Amino acid sequence: MSTEQKYLAIRKGLLEFVILKIISGDKVYVADMLQILSDTEFSTQEGTLYPLLSRMRREELVTYEWQESDSGPPRKYYKLTAAGKKQLADFNDYWKSLNTFLNHLGK
Repeated sequence: MSTEQKYLAIRKGLLEFVILKIISGDKVYVADMLQILSDTEFSTQEGTLYPLLSRMRREELVTYEWQESDSGPPRKYYKLTAAGKKQLADFNDYWKSLNTFLNHLGK
């Protein structure tokens, strides 16, 4: 099993956290999310991102609004809800706790 394959499950598990972090800055269009992720370990496709965003919307972590576009049809821009901000804060706390634990192993 390659190193890439070993870390695939971790990346998949963290993708929701990464998307929440991206959206936390401002409302974001899907193409912009894909661009931000394109040169990272979290590079993905619309076929992965749209189902994740739909689930996150059903869970009321994100919402969206339509905005007119100068270059085509209206675009759907995503933003965090209060529950999404709470989830992101919880993820941040968990990540810090996990890092602390891992850094203390073997010392």
